Amino acid sequence: MELPNIKILDEKNKILHKISSDVTFPVNEEDRKLAYDTIKYLEMSQDEKIAEKYNLRAGMGMAFVQLGKLKRIFVIANELEEKNTFEEYIIINPRIISCSEELIYVGEGEGCLSVNREVEGIVPRHARITVEYYDFEGNKKTIRVREDLAIAFQHEIDHLNGILFVDKIDPKNPYKNKDKMREI
Repeated sequence: MELPNIKILDEKNKILHKISSDVTFPVNEEDRKLAYDTIKYLEMSQDEKIAEKYNLRAGMGMAFVQLGKLKRIFVIANELEEKNTFEEYIIINPRIISCSEELIYVGEGEGCLSVNREVEGIVPRHARITVEYYDFEGNKKTIRVREDLAIAFQHEIDHLNGILFVDKIDPKNPYKNKDKMREI
């Protein structure tokens, strides 16, 4: 299986702090192909043998801005319990319409394929969110996600708004309010 040729921007690139534009429908073929290639890349990155062969860091999600396109699209490849089986999401023009009061954080810390360094600290995220979004054909959809998937959706939506997870960590107190959230 050949690794898709995608170039992920590093956090030093200023485009990552720009707000992405809404997508118009129908979505063009180039963007459709990029979405599917990116999902394939993410799935390959989560396979230890392939990741080692190509020197990849495992990734679960990617926003188009990380690929240099300021469009409100992100994809997620969520590996299920049975290895190498994935739930695939292509999310266009997302909007969070509700979220839980309960906050959670990733115990070992969030990561990002655009941030190529270790980062100390936690990012508060809602445990459950409901997102309104569109598919490639412009059909409006609603999805409720929880736990890891909710974190991934919030992380990618932040990208579309020009925010990196490192921007959400308090530099003076990287574990601020940890006792008021649940670790996952």
